Amino acid sequence: MKTEIINVWPGSEAPGASDAHAQPRIIDQAKPYEPYDRAAYGVRCPEIALWYPEDDNGITLLVAPGGGFERVMIDREGSSLSTFFTAMGYTLAVMTYRLPHEGHHEGADAPLADVQRAIRVLRERARQGLNGRQIVMLGFSAGGHVAASAATRFAEKISPLRDSIEQHTARPDALVLIYPVISMRDNLAHKGARQRLIGEFPTGEMIDRYSLETRVRHDTPATLLIHAVDDTSVSVENSMQFFSALRSKNIPVEAHFYQQGGHGFGLRSLADSALASWPMLVNEWLRPRTLAKK
Repeated sequence: MKTEIINVWPGSEAPGASDAHAQPRIIDQAKPYEPYDRAAYGVRCPEIALWYPEDDNGITLLVAPGGGFERVMIDREGSSLSTFFTAMGYTLAVMTYRLPHEGHHEGADAPLADVQRAIRVLRERARQGLNGRQIVMLGFSAGGHVAASAATRFAEKISPLRDSIEQHTARPDALVLIYPVISMRDNLAHKGARQRLIGEFPTGEMIDRYSLETRVRHDTPATLLIHAVDDTSVSVENSMQFFSALRSKNIPVEAHFYQQGGHGFGLRSLADSALASWPMLVNEWLRPRTLAKK
């Protein structure tokens, strides 16, 4: 399987990272004899790790892993997806993104700046024939907030760069959200993620701005939501609120709610669980897009 790692931004780090106090490091949380379970902390230079299929179906799946805006879980909700999705013909692109509480110029919008740029970079590479032309966002947990921000706030100009890559649209062609952080409201928010994103005492305006159920547009892309009803970390109400907001704008949306599964199930160790079906749900939902290529 061919792999590659590229920078999201030109140069050594993101333009907004110059005054940040982020200290980059990778920590492997795996127990002995277990697969890698690496977490990226203190991201200053966001990257995209790419896995290429033997038979390209025309779709690049851009993954924003979770980590509560404290870290980015690059294996559990990233590299572990590569075997299944490349076998199905997808180019898998797993990104890291800057964390909003570490002093970047864009503040709470640092992850959005990074994901907008990542989508544009992949569109430029698609123009050159290097990856699939359709860019589908897939986000887990706090990465779901990053992905859903890309799908609802793609028209906002966050990046200070004005190079040729910025001419490409930052709107993803479709959106897949797995147990996503959506709302910043008191009864719905993941407390740690909210504090790291908008602070301990956010204003009502900040809460509304980053509660993505309020940001759905008429041109937000079609969405698939997957969540476990018994998730006690990120309430399933996050997905339900986003589902209702999409329906109110007549956006095509599907949802699958597992009765059990909790939070952070990813793709590993699911062989005897109903949760093991979620990658096939994603593949079947995206199948009409792959057939459109042929």
